[in-house]
Amino acid sequence: MISYTVASTPTELRQILRLQKDNVPDGISSEEKEKEGFVTVVHTFELLQAMNAVCPHHIAKKNDTVIGYALCMHPKFGEKVAALQPMFTEIHKVVPPQTTWVVMGQICIDKAFRKKGVFRKLYKELLAAIQPEFSILITGVDASNIRSLNAHLAIGFEKLTTYEAGEKKWYIISITTKH
Repeated sequence: MISYTVASTPTELRQILRLQKDNVPDGISSEEKEKEGFVTVVHTFELLQAMNAVCPHHIAKKNDTVIGYALCMHPKFGEKVAALQPMFTEIHKVVPPQTTWVVMGQICIDKAFRKKGVFRKLYKELLAAIQPEFSILITGVDASNIRSLNAHLAIGFEKLTTYEAGEKKWYIISITTKH
């Protein structure tokens, strides 16, 4: 049985970090990156904890093990991760100032639990939790991460804009929280 909740313990945050490290491009083959997708940023424990205190991360657990997560990143953390600063700059260019939005800072599912609905369920839980405070959920996807982009588009995300940073093309995509 898979349970869904918010991260609330240091152990859960450390398990998120383990899952991140297992899915960064440097740790997986080119074939796996193409077939399974990847995550771009590895957060520090301190940043992950600070983000969680403002907008809780949603996790999927099997027994006591985190097998998936959707990180919630309030805009006030936009300057805390150098790799994400260009994304936040672009968001400010295309989202009207009166719009309330939050960033899904990353989503990742353990390889053994992919294609079992965990991705969709995590998003459903996160979207419900951020209402009514935020009207839009935004994330960025590396254009070479076709699996991730297609998965997001399949559940209703739409392309807002594209930008280039660090010799990579990125899609900024969003979904409204009112469903």
